[in-house]
Amino acid sequence: MGFERLKRIMLGNPLSTEMAHHERIPKWKALAVLSSDALSSVAYATEEILIPLSLFAAAAVAWSMPIALAIGTLLLIITLSYQQTIDAYPGGGGAYTVAKENLGTTAGLVAGASLLIDYTLTVAVSVAAGIENLSSAFPALAPHSVSAGIAIILVVMCLNLRGIKESSNVFALPTYLFIGSFVILIAVGAWRMITGQVPELAPIVHESYPAVPVFLLLRAFSSGCAALTGIEAISNGIPVFQEPSQKNAKLTMMWMSVILGSLFLGITLLAHVYGVVPGEGQTAVSLLSRKVFGQGKFYYVIQASTALILFLAANTSYADFPRLASLLAKDRFLPRQLASLGDRLVFSNGIVGLSLGACLLLVVFGGATHHLIPLYAVGVFLSFTLSQSGMVLHHIREKQRGWVRSAGFNLLGGMTTLIVLIVIGATKFLQGAWMVVLLIPILVIIFRKINRHYVETSKQLAAPLRPRGGDWSLPLKHTAIVPLSGLHPGVLDALRYARAISSDVRACYVELDPAATEMLKAQWEKTVEGIPLTVIKSPFRSVIAPIIQFVEDIERNTHDDTVTVIVPEFVTPRWYHQFLHNQTALVLRAALRTRRNTVVTSVRYHLEDY
Repeated sequence: MGFERLKRIMLGNPLSTEMAHHERIPKWKALAVLSSDALSSVAYATEEILIPLSLFAAAAVAWSMPIALAIGTLLLIITLSYQQTIDAYPGGGGAYTVAKENLGTTAGLVAGASLLIDYTLTVAVSVAAGIENLSSAFPALAPHSVSAGIAIILVVMCLNLRGIKESSNVFALPTYLFIGSFVILIAVGAWRMITGQVPELAPIVHESYPAVPVFLLLRAFSSGCAALTGIEAISNGIPVFQEPSQKNAKLTMMWMSVILGSLFLGITLLAHVYGVVPGEGQTAVSLLSRKVFGQGKFYYVIQASTALILFLAANTSYADFPRLASLLAKDRFLPRQLASLGDRLVFSNGIVGLSLGACLLLVVFGGATHHLIPLYAVGVFLSFTLSQSGMVLHHIREKQRGWVRSAGFNLLGGMTTLIVLIVIGATKFLQGAWMVVLLIPILVIIFRKINRHYVETSKQLAAPLRPRGGDWSLPLKHTAIVPLSGLHPGVLDALRYARAISSDVRACYVELDPAATEMLKAQWEKTVEGIPLTVIKSPFRSVIAPIIQFVEDIERNTHDDTVTVIVPEFVTPRWYHQFLHNQTALVLRAALRTRRNTVVTSVRYHLEDY
């Protein structure tokens, strides 16, 4: 009761299935829920461009704007491409569905694996970047970045377990606070630049750009492509929109792209003009805010809003990861528990699994955003490429009105994202992208193994209804075995139950202490009649193995259809009291449950409260 009460306080009362349509959200809330990942990348995408350039040479940062413009063009192409996906899959396409239906199951599984990895990394990267922004303003937080990040993930997890409608209410304000504060930052920075209030400004367009290795430019470009992660979330989450959901999703995606492109290009332009170079313990956004506002109050507003949007950017993954996992589970490529809706009409198991995976990443990589980013974009652009390629085949096959134009958009999107994928793979492979390249096929193999298990299980369960022992109407011949560790009222209840279901009841006791054995024998002779007690010697003090051997001996000697093992156990009045007792009954049931022709059950004796 205590756990159930705590669950209701934290997550709220259960929602009926009929309430599902009330959980849909309007466009302005959907922008906060499904676009926070993409919008939050403004906080670190510019920095990821500047880091490799500044490490090569101070003058190399002049290339930041041309690189940002290339990324902005790519954003436009991908947005137009995903508009076609929303039209073609109004039920929520997503790379997994599009690739599976048009390119085959294997391509769909590759896209699914890529997205699951991407969503998990999104949570870890967003939270880590948020902690780093806070640490820029409050350096004392830096040594506790991992524990603080885990705490934030658990809070976001609980909010999402309450349901998408409630979580959207929480996430809307920070998202719009972030957009508003960055608009003010860009506007004030541009005004100070135009009015000449800031001396020694770098030119927006250079007459000549410094000679920089092509590989370095490609590396900076691939790092900056982190700004494009999360764009596909809206096309995956169409079912969460209020009706007309398809139209609302397209409008929201356009809003998101305009806001993202404007903020990203504006921040990159100001960072270049103001000469911002990221340093140890200071993010690019923090340095730019200091140059524009000084150490005033609005500097802390910028840092706080940035940290909030980064923390809540994880919510995009919480909206899409559980939904994708449920689709894979329904297709029998993931455990079926992931397809079940929880009390609050959300896929609770997927939400918890995502949180555990993100926490593990924070611990392994020490909460460092720069170490996580190289793993980030490979899965994103692989899923982009598969989705857009699948859409091209979809248009060719369906040939609906305007299909040539739509296929052209998707073909351009697929070719562009493929080129970016190759660039990212080549420039970031040794930095950590190799882990994702290795993990994707491993996940696909696991998906196949899970699917094979479900298919084989279904085949065997669909076999003709004939019991292995012959005619099902004939009585079952079986022996009941009661293993015991002593003699108490709970054991007597178990023996009584055993007699009720079988005429052949046997008790066994594993001897660890000869004196205790003699006491038990004396009690047994005075208390129990008609049931033989077998004492099993255990020179190595093992309990489980001798009982299993005893069960095997009974089965071999009696030739019964079934052996029933009845485990007596007592239940303490408080759940935490269980930790004070040996869990022998639990271990024994676990050890016996995989044996053929063996039924394992428990007879529980409830202790009185005190």
